Amino acid sequence: MAKLRHDTLRHLDKDTLRKNKIRILAGLTRLRQICCHPGLFVDGYEGTSSKYEQLKQLIEESKRAGRRVLIFSQFTKMLGIIGRDLAMEGTPFFYLDGSTPSEERLELCDRFNAGERDLFLISLKAGGTGLNLTGADTVILYDLWWNPAVEEQAADRAHRIGQQNVVHVIKLVARGTVEDKMNELQDRKRDLIGEVIDAEMGSLLTEEDIKDLLEI
Repeated sequence: MAKLRHDTLRHLDKDTLRKNKIRILAGLTRLRQICCHPGLFVDGYEGTSSKYEQLKQLIEESKRAGRRVLIFSQFTKMLGIIGRDLAMEGTPFFYLDGSTPSEERLELCDRFNAGERDLFLISLKAGGTGLNLTGADTVILYDLWWNPAVEEQAADRAHRIGQQNVVHVIKLVARGTVEDKMNELQDRKRDLIGEVIDAEMGSLLTEEDIKDLLEI
């Protein structure tokens, strides 16, 4: 992690932010992946992560409480890790990402709302619009998005017309990491909403913002 941080800062010093934007974003993305689970970045990693252990605990508590849960992540590989472990435990779930055909998306939503299974794994971007999941009473945002509006759209999938339950929204943030800094940045610069370029780096993300993100 220290090497990734150093390499990302080095690109800031070497040339302009605009010229090195893609490299900087790639470095920040890797740091965020490590926060989620080192297996997203480290080939052959067989361990776990504190954040993932927290998620597993939340899933277990939700089972005991009879809660119905949506789990969002922007990393489909992370959803794959979660799904693999759920399958090994014999826990049924639904899965949806950007490659899921529109007709199948609607069918999965209907089956979830009908109570067939209590867990739904959804890629954050694919789940941002067009889904009605009023069968859920808990939303877990496993990782952060630069644009908080995307997170809010995902959580809104359960806050739809016809929802009769109180919906709990849980955002998992790894303390003392780049995620923690991102969370602070979202609070400071709410006008990043609608100002996203190059997939996720906001046009208002300055060189000083990036340096602040990496001061961990």
